[in-house]
Formats: sequence, structure tokens, C-alpha cells
Amino acid sequence: MTTAAPVRRRPGGMTHEDVIAGVGAAGLAVVVTAVAFLLTPLAGSFGFVLTAYVLFLALLTIDSRRRLGGVIATDRVASVLVGTCGAVALAALGLILWYVIDRGVPGLHRGFFTKTLDSVGPLDPATDGGAGHAIVGTLEQVGLAALISTPLGILTAVYLSELRGRIAPIIRFFVDSMSGIPSIVAGLFIYTLWVVQLHKGFSGLAAAMALAVLMLPTVARAAEEMLALVPGGLRESALALGSPHWRSVTRIVLPTARSGLATAAILGVARVAGETAPLLMTAFGNDSLNADPTKGAQSSLSLFAYQRIRNALPSEIERGWAAALVLILVVLALFTLARLVAATRKAR
Repeated sequence: MTTAAPVRRRPGGMTHEDVIAGVGAAGLAVVVTAVAFLLTPLAGSFGFVLTAYVLFLALLTIDSRRRLGGVIATDRVASVLVGTCGAVALAALGLILWYVIDRGVPGLHRGFFTKTLDSVGPLDPATDGGAGHAIVGTLEQVGLAALISTPLGILTAVYLSELRGRIAPIIRFFVDSMSGIPSIVAGLFIYTLWVVQLHKGFSGLAAAMALAVLMLPTVARAAEEMLALVPGGLRESALALGSPHWRSVTRIVLPTARSGLATAAILGVARVAGETAPLLMTAFGNDSLNADPTKGAQSSLSLFAYQRIRNALPSEIERGWAAALVLILVVLALFTLARLVAATRKAR
């Protein structure tokens, strides 16, 4: 007499029975938690949800171990935990985005993108004036920061990935350390060196240099990862054909990683587009349009939002929320563009 072979189950597979068991465990956890809160001094919505969730995990673990075994039960519980963390993070981001949209849309109007605040009084309605000067300042400051940090970041990545000289570990250590510095430290550094010591004063260029300090490690690390994805066979083929190392890097490696390097630059721009702290000590802020980033105080969208929301007047607060919404949309657009460029590279 032969016995039937045990049914093999993939750890991540879900069946109709698993769904019913999960729903039943969730319902029983809610009922037990409700009874416990009614019969005990326990109270609070957060405590109720947390208690019900812990009880749900316990019931799910017991049921999964009984039906499926320890390995699949552990995988199932881990999947639930990871999914819950992802859902909480997504809900938090969605709540923030919805709140900014709800507060920022009323402050948007046609003149918001073209007008300035140089002739607007504090009691004028929010439809008067706009953030045109701040938009120009953001474009100039972030653009200059990208021009400064993108070549330096890519050259640093090439040295770390391709040349690998003696000081490569030291450079990588400093790049990793710069990735974690607070943004206000970069602002203090440029303020002390450029504004105070060299007596250059507040300007969009000073703000761009502070943003470049923050942008450089992001570009360097992302570009290094992109260069590491280039197949080694391409390098070996170029060297086998007699090409010098520098020519194989410039003619083979860099063109192959072109879209990835563009993604690194876009990610760096998105990293610094919303910075405010370093701009307080470098650009300083200005209610008038200053198209010259080399001299004179200059505004930006982040500074505009910060200075408006600190005001107690409803019209100013409304302008601040509108600027925050525009800034979030710009950053989302940059991240979307980076994903599209990366997807294009994968397709090729």
C-alpha cells in the first residue's frame, strides 16, 4: 500500500483557505480586544488597534503552524509584518500629500507663478502677488548646484569604480560621511567661508554652493552604483583590443551608463530641491525678483514657504501652503523622471 506524497507548497503562495483563515483571525482578534477593553480599564484607539494587531499576529501564527508547518508560518507572519509596515508608510505619505493639496490648492492662481511680493502688503488677499521670484531663485540655485556637483560626483564615482587608487577608501569614507551631515552644517560652512570670511554677502551662488555640498555625495554614490552595473566584459573587450584604460572608460563605460548617470544627477537635484536650512544663511530671502545669482539676497520656493507660514496672517499662510504644494509637485516630478530614465535603461 502506497501513501500519498505530501503536498508541496510555495512559502509565498496563498489559497482560498488561507484568506478565510486570515479574515477569521482578524475578526476574532477585534472581538476579543473589544471585550477586553470593555471589561478592563484599557482605553484609547491607538491601544485598541495595537492590541488587536498583536493578537491577530498571534492567532495567525498558531493557525499557520497547525495547518502549514513552521517554515511557511514564519514566512506568512513576516509577509504580514512587512506588508503592514509598507501600508503604514504609504498611508502616512498619502495623508501628508492630501493635507498639503487641501491647504495649497486655494492659494494657487494664474499670477502665482509670475508675480512677486515686492508691491504686496501684508493685508492684501492671497490672490495678489505670487512666487515668481522664488521659482526663478529655485531654478537658478538648484541649476548652479547641479552644474557644480554633477561633474564632481561623476568624476568621484569614476575614480572609485574604475581607477580604484590608493586614496579610494579615504574618498569613499568622506563621501559616506557627507551623506549623513545635517543640511544646516553645509549652510554654516558656506556662510562662514563665503559670506563672512570672503565678504561676498548673501546670494544665490552661495546658496548653490551649500546645495552642491549636500548634492555631491548623493550623485557620487548613485553614479558609482550605476557604473558598477556596466558588464565587466565590455571593459575586458576594450582592453583586449588594445584600448588604453582611459579610453575604455570614456568611450565604453560612461556611454553605457549614460542613462544611469542622468538618473544619479536627477536624484541629487531632487535631494536638495526642498532644502531650507542652508538657504537661510546663504540666500537669506527676498520678496523682489533678483535674477542675478552672484550678488544680492535671493528667494526660493522653500524659503518662500517657510517665511510665509511663519506669518500669522491667513493670506500669507495660504501663499506658503501653495508654495509647499508646488515644491512637492516639482520633487515628485523629478523622482518620476528618474524612474522613467532608469526604466529606459533597463529596457535597453
